[in-house]
Amino acid sequence: MPMRFSAQTAQPVPWKNGSGVTRELASHAEGGRMVWRLSLAEISQDGPFSAFPGLARIHCITEGAGHVLSNSGTTLEARPLEPLAFEGSLDLCCRLRNGPCTAFNVIYEPALVTVGACILREGKVSTVKGQHALFVVAGSLQITGTGRFDPGEGILTESAAIGTVSNGGAVIQVQFSPV
Repeated sequence: MPMRFSAQTAQPVPWKNGSGVTRELASHAEGGRMVWRLSLAEISQDGPFSAFPGLARIHCITEGAGHVLSNSGTTLEARPLEPLAFEGSLDLCCRLRNGPCTAFNVIYEPALVTVGACILREGKVSTVKGQHALFVVAGSLQITGTGRFDPGEGILTESAAIGTVSNGGAVIQVQFSPV
């Protein structure tokens, strides 16, 4: 059964490292073990980035100019509406590009699930059957039989979805596939 979620109603939770807040949008666990989690993080200052050993991440800037994540051997550019996949165990520092930003995050257990993310732009949307999430960043998303979604709103479903992204929209689509 589809589940709607909204950043406006999700409660802020302190980051694992205590340097900011995130809003958990949806999650899935099996046998008490986290399989994946979707969240929206507010990044307001430079500093350490939370590490999640054994997990993987997809990070996508939804507001602001983004930031650079780096350590002595790695540099990752987090840019607006460009999903960035990386190992959760990396010990990284965050340097904001031009002020605060907000990021949509997928944190997942790669031994249990494969995850992909892409940006859907204005036009028709047609997803295949299988667990996936759609999160509206800009504009709106109308899904046949489910309704309208505005910025900060999304849906988690296992059914195929048909709809339209409009009003200059951008929607993050996340696809989950069991390993």
